[in-house]
Amino acid sequence: MRTLRATCMAAAALLAAGTCAAQPDKIGTVDTAFQWIGRDHDIVVEAYDDPLVQGVTCYVSRARTGGIKGTLGLAEDRAEASIACRQVGPIAFAQPLKAQQEVFSERMSLLFKRLRVVRMVDAKRNTLVYLSYSDKLIDGSPQNSVTAVPVDRATPIPLK
Repeated sequence: MRTLRATCMAAAALLAAGTCAAQPDKIGTVDTAFQWIGRDHDIVVEAYDDPLVQGVTCYVSRARTGGIKGTLGLAEDRAEASIACRQVGPIAFAQPLKAQQEVFSERMSLLFKRLRVVRMVDAKRNTLVYLSYSDKLIDGSPQNSVTAVPVDRATPIPLK
């Protein structure tokens, strides 16, 4: 039993350490259901700056489970999330981009469920496409959301 507990704790620590370096800025929350004990169920809106594309910020809204389990971080959040990425300043590229790359990831349950945001480059249209979805160790959710940020043709997107 102790070995199982130690293994679970080590796995949780590794998963927590493996999150993307980009930390979100919390924009706000709205309550969706009152809970007598623990925090309420809510929807949180967070802003993520693309680490390789200066001038692009993605706003992600997602449901967060409250109650005792949610407050302790033991609840599994719902798979629904919405994303809207916008140009918030002059676009500049830190380095050439991969055609498809995960740019953000956030835990939605203690061990196995994650919200992921993937950037894809539409070179033909000089556009950055961002896809949000959730996955689990065994299976994910088909629910997803997509947004696009067109880049001025005078600034071609550098690809690896």
